[in-house]
Amino acid sequence: MPAWELVATQVLVTVGTVSLVLWSFWKWVVRPYLDRKVAELVAAAQEIEPAVTRGVRKGVSETLRDLPESALDGAVKESTRQVRKFGAGLFENGLSSFLGNASDVKRKSPGVHGGSKPPE
Repeated sequence: MPAWELVATQVLVTVGTVSLVLWSFWKWVVRPYLDRKVAELVAAAQEIEPAVTRGVRKGVSETLRDLPESALDGAVKESTRQVRKFGAGLFENGLSSFLGNASDVKRKSPGVHGGSKPPE
């Protein structure tokens, strides 16, 4: 057998063996591991929404319980004003802590300057 045929045969056998080992590792080790992790993430994501709902309900009920007595003694204007103030504070402080305000969004969005601070 000429030397080039021997080298070509050796290369083909090596490529086949390495491909078989890599495919087997993917099929029997990596893929089942990734499937388990994805299932765990899906289960965790399904548990988040009820927990957030319970937390919001608990927070609102505690806040309404902590309203001052003047809001409960028939002063409708005062209680309406406090509830409105509570809602505005919840919106401004609660959502802005997650979303940021308008200037934060403009500063973080990639624009002409690639997301850096705008020129002053």
